[in-house]
Amino acid sequence: MNKFRYFVMWAALILLVVLIVLSIYGAFLGAADAQLFFNSLPLASYWLVLGYWLILGCALLAGRVSFRKLIKAPALLLIHSGCLLVLVGAMVGSEAGQKIQKKYFGMDKIRRGQMQIFQNQESRQVQSDSGQIKELPFSIRLKDFRIEYYKPTDLRIQNRQGNTWKIPILLNTEFDLGSEFGKVTILKQFRNFLITIDDGIRKAIDSNQAGSNPALEVQIEYPDGTTITRYVFERFQGHIHPEDKFLLVYKGAIRDFISDLAIIENGKIVAEKNVEVNHPLHFGGYYFYQHAYDPHAEQYTILMVVSDSGLFIVYAGYLLLLAGVFWHFWLKHPFKKQGCV
Repeated sequence: MNKFRYFVMWAALILLVVLIVLSIYGAFLGAADAQLFFNSLPLASYWLVLGYWLILGCALLAGRVSFRKLIKAPALLLIHSGCLLVLVGAMVGSEAGQKIQKKYFGMDKIRRGQMQIFQNQESRQVQSDSGQIKELPFSIRLKDFRIEYYKPTDLRIQNRQGNTWKIPILLNTEFDLGSEFGKVTILKQFRNFLITIDDGIRKAIDSNQAGSNPALEVQIEYPDGTTITRYVFERFQGHIHPEDKFLLVYKGAIRDFISDLAIIENGKIVAEKNVEVNHPLHFGGYYFYQHAYDPHAEQYTILMVVSDSGLFIVYAGYLLLLAGVFWHFWLKHPFKKQGCV
């Protein structure tokens, strides 16, 4: 029995070392290539052996054949059980695991995919990673999409030849772009730009009314002495007049992009959430992550859809693992002193 016990322990150690090496290698491949690698045929034998060893380990624990010490040591039992649950949860959430669930239990879930939703519209279609179009049992409506920017700190200038400049927001300070291009001066900065008409004369003012429309008043002096005035807006993409020689952009870097989503089930809204990067929506066995958006008109959002199959088993495994480590290093000795362990 001792030889069998040592054989099981060494085999388990080797399998874990191989798993660590494969995990490190997969980390350098990237998400897409790593998925193909771990689901390839050469690794099928490894997963088969690992699964067999997990079943054997469970049998040994349940039968108390080789590892009776684990039963008498709750900390070690928690640690081993936690590791087992983490591996089982990963297998349940894998592509092969979901195929088995579909075949034997009729659970046909979308493992991973993307969905594109236009503003004020709803959809339930998901394009899976395999390219198939599948449907969710509920719909998602995009109520609103918005991009938040950091406060601009400079004015970016580009001419038709591709030359670029970046100048700080300093009022009434002249910036020389070179003898071939001219000079630029920022005359005024608006927090809420508004055009008023008084006696037929149009005038730009910084309005105290509700709202926000940040803008700059910029004066451009060309080398021939010609001077023009342009207004540059933070909330609108830069545009250029046919006669202008420069494109002016007054916009900070993107801070966040947010999709205001509503879950529609049986014609009723059953859940709502503002989804942003690293703050997904969880509903109906899926996580919906903010993935991408329409870069031109900001009219649609692209969500990453990920199944939560096996995830809570993994969480339970980590919880047991942490509890076992905490028990082993911090509670074991106090309980021994009190005669509890």
